[in-house]
Amino acid sequence: MPAAVASAVAAAVATAHRAEWARVLAATVRVAGDLDLAEECVQDAYVSALTAWRSGVPASPAAWLTTAARNRALDRLRRSAVLQRKLPLLIEPAGAATGAGAGGFPDDRLRLVFTCCHPALAVEAQIALTLRLVCGLTTPEVARALLVTETTMAARITRAKKKIVGARIPYRVPAAEELPERMDAVLHVVHLLYTAGHTATTGSTLTRPELVERAVDLARMLRLLLPEEGDVAGLLALILLTDARRTTRVDDGGRLQLLEAQDRRRWDRAEIAEGTALVREALRRRPPGRYALQAAIAAVHAGSARFADTDWPEIVGLYDLLLQRWPSPVVALNRAVAVGFALGPDAGLAALDELAGDPRLARYPYLAASRADLLARLGRTREARLAYDEALVFTGNDPERDFLLDRRARLG
Repeated sequence: MPAAVASAVAAAVATAHRAEWARVLAATVRVAGDLDLAEECVQDAYVSALTAWRSGVPASPAAWLTTAARNRALDRLRRSAVLQRKLPLLIEPAGAATGAGAGGFPDDRLRLVFTCCHPALAVEAQIALTLRLVCGLTTPEVARALLVTETTMAARITRAKKKIVGARIPYRVPAAEELPERMDAVLHVVHLLYTAGHTATTGSTLTRPELVERAVDLARMLRLLLPEEGDVAGLLALILLTDARRTTRVDDGGRLQLLEAQDRRRWDRAEIAEGTALVREALRRRPPGRYALQAAIAAVHAGSARFADTDWPEIVGLYDLLLQRWPSPVVALNRAVAVGFALGPDAGLAALDELAGDPRLARYPYLAASRADLLARLGRTREARLAYDEALVFTGNDPERDFLLDRRARLG
């Protein structure tokens, strides 16, 4: 086979993996009834594509991969003589209700999210399993997103898979009365998925657009499913207001651009308008949820014509409310950065230093990077250089690494 053909096929398979993994896996789980089996069959399908697509990439790669994976799953089930026992649990009859809301929501990816976010699993396991299976993140990426070690995360995911099989958890969008106990985990997963796409943990690019688009799709599905839910409106608002800045986060050479350096004329005004309207709706619910408050912070940035016009005291106040609602170390870190702009670098550094002993931030690069910036603004060059060195140890994203190296070099 010519090298050019092999390269083109490999590129097509890689593209399909990035864009369609979650959809293919979700469709295969409906047949397999077992997450491990479904993963194996989907992986086999992608491997087979490397050979089968030599004669031409199919018009619908996702359909080809889904058919191949489902056929493998059916073969495995037939061979193990459990087809009749497994399928009734997981394949709904034609015309059966598929969930809550107006007519339910038939998207397989959303079903898989709700399956993984079952209350029989610990909340941490729900989130970890969904990020791994639905979002296609690697175990190290999931561990990084949740601020735990890779070993801990691998064990958590394995236990969650076994629990789903042992408890015979059905694969479906839950009925309306079942939604409240799952919604926090579902929203958290979609938010972390967006975060993973907004800033890739490793690699040569700052973002992972396929994850961003997947998160936007899921957030919009949830909005259609639960139009009266304030937290859903807040999450969609947060994603849209943040995503509006996507094209300005790197320059033409792929170099990272902080908020203060971005060309605000290029921000997506349609997303900002939609997100701002959703923020107002979400904030009318009392008390406002964590996503509404985060979206309100994003709206302050989106509504500022220039970085110098940013209302930092308002942002600090919103972070204070958010910390009451969601006492997260990452929220506390972001609040400290805002304090540095509102009250000066000394105040920001004092707030950051209060977080230095939190073990959840021990390997979090943005703590050291934020501290380096504040030290540099105070003229404490030697300490700033050491803080940049620490941040570089834990930074795996090339644009962020290059940015930190440049900032460090400017210290002289």
